[in-house]
Amino acid sequence: MITTEQLYQALKQRFGFSQFRPGQLEALTALTGGHDTLAVLPTGAGKTLIYELYGVVTQQLVLIVSPLISLMQDQVTALNVKGEKRAAALTSLMTYPEKREILRHLAAYRYLFVSPEMLSQDQVLSAFQTTQVGLLVIDEAHCISTWGPDFRPEYLLLGRIRHQLNDPLTLMATATATKQVRNDIKQKLQLPQASEIVQPVDRPNIFLNVETFEARVDKDDRLIELVSSLKKPGVIYFSSKKKANEMAELLTAKTPCSVAAYHADLDPETRFKIQQQFMQDQLDVICATSAFGMGIDKNNVRFVVHYHVPSDLESYWQEIGRAGRDGQQSVAILLYQPGDEQIAQFLSEATVPQENEIHYYFQQAAPRVAGDDKANLIWFYKQHHFSEEQVQQSFAARRDQRLTALRKMMGYVRTPACKRQYIWQYFNQTAGDDEKPVHCCSSEEPAVDFATLGLLDTPAKRQKGDPINQRSAGWQFILQQLFNLNG
Repeated sequence: MITTEQLYQALKQRFGFSQFRPGQLEALTALTGGHDTLAVLPTGAGKTLIYELYGVVTQQLVLIVSPLISLMQDQVTALNVKGEKRAAALTSLMTYPEKREILRHLAAYRYLFVSPEMLSQDQVLSAFQTTQVGLLVIDEAHCISTWGPDFRPEYLLLGRIRHQLNDPLTLMATATATKQVRNDIKQKLQLPQASEIVQPVDRPNIFLNVETFEARVDKDDRLIELVSSLKKPGVIYFSSKKKANEMAELLTAKTPCSVAAYHADLDPETRFKIQQQFMQDQLDVICATSAFGMGIDKNNVRFVVHYHVPSDLESYWQEIGRAGRDGQQSVAILLYQPGDEQIAQFLSEATVPQENEIHYYFQQAAPRVAGDDKANLIWFYKQHHFSEEQVQQSFAARRDQRLTALRKMMGYVRTPACKRQYIWQYFNQTAGDDEKPVHCCSSEEPAVDFATLGLLDTPAKRQKGDPINQRSAGWQFILQQLFNLNG
């Protein structure tokens, strides 16, 4: 039995910390006691430390199911930097010989990262069945509920896969999950009795701001004003890749800031380059779709702006959680124009097949079709022996669920009451007025004063493209400064 003293000792020796963050020790205590655990800890609360430290104290293989290749690569790199060389990610970007080499030597690894799609492949699953998995981690576990039904259905197989792996001890980790989502996660993983460690979702250092505009040009002008005046770095979220590109170009032309667009249409090399430039403070602002940000561990983001209304509060809260991870004052701003919710509704329903589409695809005998997401989604359900009636019922419920989620999101946008209180209620958490931060939200402070919040940028002394923070600049910049290479 691993003691609390041993956990603290490992925390100090391996990570250099003397204290756990809220929820970390409770989760580790549950796991080392042999209890499957669902940990809901706010963004930036250190969920990765839980499974990293578990691997340290038990010296067992930790298998992490992760949703994004970029996230896996970042986590492997972070482990390597800490001195852990027994970490790798199995991804679709690897060659067959590279994957085969890892699968032949699973016992040599301490941490292995894999997507649900990769883990569900027969060859990969068979390899893991030949070794003992000490801890199975479902990172960003809310994806089981939010992505599983109609976007990445392999998430729905994880309960069965867990059983095929001989039911290893399991950690489910996420930053946001209502009671309904937590129950859904446990039900789909066949772990109804799992322990729950739920910390408050609130981030009191993030001021919540919603602004409404009648015309799109006014909205664009306000975005230019915000980007010009607010402390950087910042992230702006868009529902449209085209709009992200357009606004990145406009902000580059109209502000003294270095701006780049980031979305799924960019090739992997370009996405990696932009992400690294942002991490190194060589970019001021990212204009992104939801493809950017999950697992991004950058602690000095001062603002997150949503140009479009997200489809649900969970996504919104996840995305604004990228601000202020250093605990310093930050702001989340949602720019709303009446009618924006129609965009959110269209995008929310786009991946959910309609009744006639389900019927049509069920009549087809063809296997997966390249580029036809709905055909492939229905094929997945057919492969796993769902009847047409079951699929019709499932997606009818999914459409209702999506509509309800959007209504809750619009309730946040439109409420004249405290927006923080609205979030607390949505996530089934309670708090008194005395627990609100001094600067709470635009409902309570309608005349938002960014100077009072300490968020106005100081006059820039650098040229566009120079690092914001010279301490985190690359070696080329440091050499230039040391030897005055620029004259």
